[in-house]
Order: sequence, then C-alpha cells, then structure tokens
Amino acid sequence: MLNKIVLMGRLVRDPELRRTGTGTAVVALTLAVDRDYKAPDGKRETDFIDVVTWRSTAEFVSKYFTKGRMAVVEGRLQIRDWTDKDGGHRRSAEVVADNIYFGDSKRTVSDSDTPSSGEFQELPEEEKGELPF
Repeated sequence: MLNKIVLMGRLVRDPELRRTGTGTAVVALTLAVDRDYKAPDGKRETDFIDVVTWRSTAEFVSKYFTKGRMAVVEGRLQIRDWTDKDGGHRRSAEVVADNIYFGDSKRTVSDSDTPSSGEFQELPEEEKGELPF
C-alpha cells in the first residue's frame, strides 16, 4: 500500500510553533495550492490544505517560513474522525508532513556587501596580492 502526497503552495499565515504536554514540537499550517486548470470564468481555483508537522521539521518550519512563502511538502494523508461540541460526528483530512522544502528562493543581500551598479571598491591592503591567473 502507498500513502504519499507531494504538494507545492504558499503558506496562508505565519507558522506558530506549539508543544505537546511532553514537549514535542508541532506546527499546524495551511497551504494554498492553485489548481492546474482555470474555471469557465477564467479564474484559477485554489485549494486550502491543512498540514501538520512534528519535531525537528516543525522547528525548522517555524524558524524559516513565513506567510506567503512557497513550500514543497512531502507527507501522507491522514483522516481523523472527531466529535464536535454538539455531539455530531465529523471527519477531517490533513497532510502529515515528513519533509518541507523551500519552493522559492529568497534573496537577501545587504547594501554594505555589494557595491551599487557601476561602482568599484578598493581592496584593503591585507587583501591585495597576486592575481590567481
């Protein structure tokens, strides 16, 4: 049998790290995943998929991901049955993530590290030397 899911979408909100009673890290998030086709009115539909991740993956996600960031999620589908406050039986589906990867690149270059276009910087004396070619 096989229960494997791979999704790529954007985080709907910032992940919030929580801990269980025993101290295990957990993050629940929602991923907005566009469908491959457009509706008859020309608009692309989006599915909002609940994802939960545990332990070191949860800590990684809470530290490095933010709302709007593209994420690739690998995991499995889990169906949970539960009872609501009125006694009704409910069923919900969520993806339990084994791995979450960056789906985009976030480039952060500080102004002090890179000269503005067309400008040259003089090397400090200790960095001057023979050219390697």
